[in-house]
Amino acid sequence: MNAEDVARYLRDNPDFLAEHGELFTQLTVPHPQHGGQAISLAERQLHALRDKIRQLEHKLDELIRFGEENDDISAKVHGLAAQLLEAREPQLAGQLLVASLREDFAVPYVALELWRGNDESCRFAEPLKRQLEAMRHPYCGAPESMELLACFGESAPHVRSVALIPLRAAGAVFGLLALGGAEPERFYAEMGTLYLGRIGELAAAALKPQP
Repeated sequence: MNAEDVARYLRDNPDFLAEHGELFTQLTVPHPQHGGQAISLAERQLHALRDKIRQLEHKLDELIRFGEENDDISAKVHGLAAQLLEAREPQLAGQLLVASLREDFAVPYVALELWRGNDESCRFAEPLKRQLEAMRHPYCGAPESMELLACFGESAPHVRSVALIPLRAAGAVFGLLALGGAEPERFYAEMGTLYLGRIGELAAAALKPQP
């Protein structure tokens, strides 16, 4: 009988150790933290349980931190919504939007581009406009073109990551809300876009072209 046979026997007979409880104190294994010290199986199980508890506590702390961060973001989005509702005209709404993103959300670089259909005032070429129209979720990551960076004006050389949020009305894109970060990790490809999408919906509702 080799070690694998013993392990297989114990797996196939889970009541064995329950029927031979004295083995928990008679058999010893190396201490998980002090290799030269031997401890009983019962003590080893206690160490394993303590490790598991520490892992669960760490996970709980992480979940609590994420929950607090989400609560904080939700409060800021609510405050932004209240400001946009008070705005009487799109121009004021745009100013409030940009100010809130910079001050409340600590986004250093914010650009807002609006256009009507094929309005020549749009700074983007047709290929980029079509790309924005095809987006169904905000894009986060490294800026993919100098054309996009140009909307940040003189701050463009400092932008290392972006969040691009197309603004839609009646299914058509009429603008772009672009957020820029000085660090590559500020807006990264794997980050969640739930709140970015909600901010985009609020901005679109406040800034959509009037009939």
